[in-house]
Amino acid sequence: MTTTTSPIQGLHHVTAISTSAQGNVDFYAGVLGLRFVKKTVNFDDPGTYHLYFGDELGRPGSAITFFPWENAYRGQVGTGQVSITHYSVPEGSLAFWRERLSSNGARLIAEEAIFGEDRLVAADPDGLLIALVATADDEREAWTTNEIAADVAIRGFHGATLSLRDGEGVAKILTELFGYEKLAEETARVGVVIRFAVPNGNAARFIDLHVGDELPQGVEGAGTVHHIAFSVPDRAAQKQVQEIIAKAGFHVTPQIDRDYFHAIYFRTPGGVLFEVATDEPGFTRDEEAHHLGEGLKLPTQHEPLRSRIEQVLPKLTLPGAAA
Repeated sequence: MTTTTSPIQGLHHVTAISTSAQGNVDFYAGVLGLRFVKKTVNFDDPGTYHLYFGDELGRPGSAITFFPWENAYRGQVGTGQVSITHYSVPEGSLAFWRERLSSNGARLIAEEAIFGEDRLVAADPDGLLIALVATADDEREAWTTNEIAADVAIRGFHGATLSLRDGEGVAKILTELFGYEKLAEETARVGVVIRFAVPNGNAARFIDLHVGDELPQGVEGAGTVHHIAFSVPDRAAQKQVQEIIAKAGFHVTPQIDRDYFHAIYFRTPGGVLFEVATDEPGFTRDEEAHHLGEGLKLPTQHEPLRSRIEQVLPKLTLPGAAA
């Protein structure tokens, strides 16, 4: 692989597996205060929700999404996965989040500093790991709630940690295909953590590779990340990245219409599934901004099955709504 100019802008979204659609709503909209921006279904399994949470519009670099399979086996966070999803919060807000998470039953894993940034690592109800990172220069406007004010609210993603036994292959993808630069390296309790950032990207610009021979092997299931998506502005830029990936010898999918973005996918040497997603058209393509997340939106091919799908899907109650 040789270094190539890339239109990658940082993170687009992260998609994880869970066991409860209502549990996702309660934690990510209720406890974390993210906006519930889209209620749709899995393209390949329309009897299962695909839920999106993010900032006001679910902008690229803010959206976490879930496939809530209620009978899913619990996975194990480890190598070959995104092991921690990082959120940006204002400096001075970690005490608020420590109290809020603990009082709502979340499991607190660690309070630590890495690459000069203080962070609070916690697990959601399925064991998915998130880190709230105190940042001083994130000017994104936060989505706020009655319980979470702007001075503590989540701004969006800060980045993500990928756990790997051998980080060389993914590091080359990041630097030689995606345009990231290596910033720093720190010793961890197990192995090392290497930080990369995309220059002039969006605010969700960091990728950390946690590399170590003794890290546990990841097992996909509830409480683990299914894939991580990187942002490009449009389909032309995505086509450029697709050609770069294919030329480097990876099997990459065609451009796939996911209604709110177009997507391509490929598996990295360490086992992590990468997606490259377009910023357009966004979540307002089928709902006005002030009504995001209110209706069940179905892919065109599943619309004829709406009545049957609505009977199968569990009803959802948003925080603050009457039961």
